[in-house]
Amino acid sequence: MASYNLDVYMPVLILMALACITVFGALFIGMFLRPSNPTELKQTPYECGEEPIGSAWSNFNVRFYVVALIFIIFDVESALMFPVASVFKKFVDLGMGGAVLGSFLLFIGILAGGIVYCWKKGDLDWVRSYQVSETVKKED
Repeated sequence: MASYNLDVYMPVLILMALACITVFGALFIGMFLRPSNPTELKQTPYECGEEPIGSAWSNFNVRFYVVALIFIIFDVESALMFPVASVFKKFVDLGMGGAVLGSFLLFIGILAGGIVYCWKKGDLDWVRSYQVSETVKKED
């Protein structure tokens, strides 16, 4: 019959308990130390003190999200390159350097193709030009 030694989990449980005590203890002590004097001005939705006028909904350019997503993709690419670069010499010593270099260049090539696609599509332009295309000009 296999016996399980649960003593190895004791440091984890102690750290989890210490983390919970620290967080809830800080919130509990802060409840007594912070001032509590709400006023009508402090209860307004805006911290700047201006009266809220109009709707909170407004149009937002989607390009900000597209550029942010493209940045995240290439940021992850750079994060995935470091482990490969750090063990590349070991693969070269094992005789597998060509295969690793090929897969590494394929990875970079796919991502470079993605950035070229985004560039050609115009997703990297802040201000998209709305010029009339050549096919529309020929029809006139």
